[in-house]
Amino acid sequence: MKTRIIITFFIITLIPLLWISCNGNQAPDSKSTPDNQKSNGGFKDQVEYGRHLVAIIGCNDCHTPKKMTAMGPVPDTSLLLSGHPANSPFPDVNRKEMEAKGLAVTGDLTAWAGPWGISYADNLTPDSTGIGNWTEQQFSRAIREGKWKGLKDSRQLLPPMPWQEFSNMTDDEVSAIFAYLKSIKPIHNVVVPADPPVSAAHHG
Repeated sequence: MKTRIIITFFIITLIPLLWISCNGNQAPDSKSTPDNQKSNGGFKDQVEYGRHLVAIIGCNDCHTPKKMTAMGPVPDTSLLLSGHPANSPFPDVNRKEMEAKGLAVTGDLTAWAGPWGISYADNLTPDSTGIGNWTEQQFSRAIREGKWKGLKDSRQLLPPMPWQEFSNMTDDEVSAIFAYLKSIKPIHNVVVPADPPVSAAHHG
């Protein structure tokens, strides 16, 4: 009788333990997230993940021209991420004063003047005047190493581009942003090169 009790005890104890071990300690109705959704931040695909990242890191703040509304300036979605308009000259300001005391910015927030000179937001659309011919490696170098056009030996990107913060992006995040930018409408817009500081121009 004693032996039967001991055997019954072990059966009652071991069966639940074996079931938990075989089922990975998960409830029968639990659902795991597919690996592709994990790498896409939970979004359905890479492009949607990239769209989300572009929105939350503020790419439109500088790279999309603005239009004035009753609520103030808002991104002009017809020019989404096309950069500083080629036909929009920088305001006639006292460059020397701006570089010494502060900065100036265009009304659509796509060009900025400061001690570094004048920087113009680049075209990020998949047009030949934007990133249409870029490789993902170029894009990664631009966004994480701050290299102009993602070229290894080019100059550093100028303010207000926060590439120092973007250098912390993961490979998945960079790939997703690149995939999204390649999916948007291409816009032909040749952005003018950055202007050097007035002091440097006078000495050059």
